[in-house]
Amino acid sequence: MARKTSTKTSAADSLTGSLNQVLADTYALMSLTHLAHWNVEGPGFFALHTAFQTQYEELFTAADEIAERVRALGAYAIGGLSRFAEVARMKEFAAPLTQEGYVHALIVANEKLLADAAKARDLAGEANDAESQDLMIARITLHQKTVWMLKSFLKG
Repeated sequence: MARKTSTKTSAADSLTGSLNQVLADTYALMSLTHLAHWNVEGPGFFALHTAFQTQYEELFTAADEIAERVRALGAYAIGGLSRFAEVARMKEFAAPLTQEGYVHALIVANEKLLADAAKARDLAGEANDAESQDLMIARITLHQKTVWMLKSFLKG
């Protein structure tokens, strides 16, 4: 006989699953941003190299905060490179790319993360988990700004 789960448990599992999705996205995006940082070339090198470093360092801190939120909710954070890649399902790219190629690829990756963070924000709201909702709102705000900045570079 199947064990019944309470609605509260299902909502908590959905939320932590969604937070783990954002964690995987964050780690994958950090890795891609680091790759772009190492390999970008051209007239915008210094600006992009510095911007990408700022972004991957912020993502590293964010991954820790998200994982710790999952733990605070009584679940386990996922980890490991293959597990992150499997869960994130983020399109990878390889060097070399043009400056615009790196920027465009990172826009796509940030937008994927934004969609997953919005889902986690909504689930947190449904679960009346203001702390998780606040964390996701902060992530969404930061990634919206990042997308705006990356798109602005392409207009140059």
